[in-house]
Amino acid sequence: MGGMGTPKLVIRPGNPDFLDLPWDTPINDWTHERLVDMPTGIHRHPVVFVAYDEGVFAIKELPLRIAKSEFEVLRLLEDRTHRAASPAGWLTRPWLDPHSEQAGVVITRYVRHSFPYRRLVHGLGFGQRRDHMLDSVASLLVELHLVGLYWGDCSLSNLLYRWDAGLIEAIMIDGETSMLKEELSTGQRLQDLQIMIENVAGEMADIAAEIEADLDHADLALGEDIAARYHALWDELTEDLVVGKDETYLIRQRLDVLQSLGFVVDDFSLEPAGDGRLVKMKVSVAGRTYHADRLRQLTGLEASETQARVLLNDLSYYQAKHGTHTATGRVLAAIDWLKEGFEPYIELIAAEWPDEDPIQRFCDFLHHRLRMAEERSQDMENEEAFAKWLSDGGPGIPPDAFAIAELD
Repeated sequence: MGGMGTPKLVIRPGNPDFLDLPWDTPINDWTHERLVDMPTGIHRHPVVFVAYDEGVFAIKELPLRIAKSEFEVLRLLEDRTHRAASPAGWLTRPWLDPHSEQAGVVITRYVRHSFPYRRLVHGLGFGQRRDHMLDSVASLLVELHLVGLYWGDCSLSNLLYRWDAGLIEAIMIDGETSMLKEELSTGQRLQDLQIMIENVAGEMADIAAEIEADLDHADLALGEDIAARYHALWDELTEDLVVGKDETYLIRQRLDVLQSLGFVVDDFSLEPAGDGRLVKMKVSVAGRTYHADRLRQLTGLEASETQARVLLNDLSYYQAKHGTHTATGRVLAAIDWLKEGFEPYIELIAAEWPDEDPIQRFCDFLHHRLRMAEERSQDMENEEAFAKWLSDGGPGIPPDAFAIAELD
């Protein structure tokens, strides 16, 4: 593979070979039939999207060293978090100078049902979704730092977002400046936060300039508020807990809090503290996938974290309603819930809204069913509630449905 126009491709299993694309020309000059328009943010390097039977893929051109580094970081990151773009492969054009902007290519799977932050902008900022944005970016940065990723260029544009029940989930899509380590130092984390604060302030200033608003009215504090949320969450996850030997209930309470925030507790250790009457609890926390992992174990379903929480609540409601108290009974009830309370409605939703995330729409339905039950002060059967939800236009979960907990 050495001549002009013959690239070297490294493709991971389960993806197309991409050999039918015109690699001998820059991607911005392509007029290929596989090209599709997809919602995306602002990119430092050229990006196009191509559609195959296996899905939609983002193709980004950049210098070879950066392309290889980004692919490797994203590949290794897959084993540590689900909140980053999945790499499909990388490519080099060996006939070009490896430092040129078109020498390398990174191919990633497009994040399904995602959208750029501009879709959430209202006027000078994010309106009712501002707290959701704080939580989504802060929790993503915490999760990435916990698994050892130094990003180096976190910004609203380097993320995609998707609905997560009533909240928003942020997904990292740009790893050009990233490095993976066993553990980040405090200095590296703080530097990453400072870069984020500056980038976000610039983006909010751009929004103000576009609508010709006074810069004094721009939401320039958004990045600082994300950082404050980050620090509170980081402290909640990493601070040691010291309890008396007769206060061991606080250990269970601490684990419950971490799991309610969605974080998986890898393990925890207890060691003597002080004069022996106290115990220090150290916790090792992994990704924010506690409910998603539990849902997958029980049902095989893949969902984002808050979606999984909503679905697990509905599954628990179904199990209680059908009087399943034994472990075997709960397993059988989970199977029945899938067949009777989930799959038929997912099929109806997919037919009604083929381009939307069916699990998100199912969560919308569950929220609407709950509101109807509260109004009537009685349980609502799925069939009746679903018909009413459809007749009401399939309303989504309102922005204030999920209060975001304030952490001290």
